[in-house]
Amino acid sequence: MIRALTLGCVAFAAFAGAAAAQSTLEPIRPVLRSQALVTGDVVRIGDLVDHAGVIARVPIFRAPDLGSTGTVSADAVIEAVRNHALVGLDPRGVHEVTVTRASRTIPASVIETVITEALAAQHNLGDPKNIAITFERELRAIHVEPSARGEPRVSRVTLDSRSGRFEATLEMPTGAADRGLLRLFGRAVATAEVVTLLHAVERGGIVKMSDLAIERRPRAEIGRDAVSDPERVVGLAARNALPAGRPLRSTDLTKPELVQRGETVTMLYQVPGVTLTVRGKATEAGAEGDVISVLNEQSKRTVQGTVVGPGRVVINTSSPRIAANLAPSRAADRNVTR
Repeated sequence: MIRALTLGCVAFAAFAGAAAAQSTLEPIRPVLRSQALVTGDVVRIGDLVDHAGVIARVPIFRAPDLGSTGTVSADAVIEAVRNHALVGLDPRGVHEVTVTRASRTIPASVIETVITEALAAQHNLGDPKNIAITFERELRAIHVEPSARGEPRVSRVTLDSRSGRFEATLEMPTGAADRGLLRLFGRAVATAEVVTLLHAVERGGIVKMSDLAIERRPRAEIGRDAVSDPERVVGLAARNALPAGRPLRSTDLTKPELVQRGETVTMLYQVPGVTLTVRGKATEAGAEGDVISVLNEQSKRTVQGTVVGPGRVVINTSSPRIAANLAPSRAADRNVTR
């Protein structure tokens, strides 16, 4: 039993020695990658080649811009590493390598927000949410090194109050402890929410909620009587024809006319305990609550009354005697309620 175990150990040792010798004779070959993610402004051999050994830190290409992706052909990589004694590079069927440079992204919306806040604080433009800014050049997201810490901040902002043109200098994080400067130019306008018309409304047309939209417009263009609450104008009538897209002003609208001039109306004579209805003809138009003149067709007398509904006018009287004098004589043309 001891002899058999000894022979087995010798056989295992011989196998292990052969494997070690084989490993020494055939080192792991460098292999080309198909993709690489790099930091910094250069691409090193180790970024593109696995098992590059001691030359892994050697730079061979310029990296793409921050946040960008580029490609390099396998032939170009093989040619670049040849001068650094890297032998036996195995492309493994890779024809080109995709290289992406890592970055931290600062969205354009963040930059816009810090500028509007600075303008509001330093130039009395009101709430930042009511400031609309445009840039001379399209503002895009900015990519900085992944190690960059902190947020953009405005170090200086100037504004021409007449033209609205601004110039802003921002301190941008660029590295672990570094910051760079970014200068931006554009225009800033103080805005306000206003109610506008989605559809044209003809003169006398009643405004419906489906006719309305809320938009932001420059404060200088809308005036102080601009309407900001759609609930205030629903059910009102246009004084004149109103085009689509126009901000509504309070003077554009009025209560709808419930009685038209020349319209036959119901006249209500009211005294304590008695309501008398008579036909009449309106000699003027009126909205709810308006006092208009109405011709009593039976007595041929013109009286004043208050419009209370479509085609209905209340003639207020102070005594039954007055009501009797105003009312028509023929019972067939009247209705009396006691």
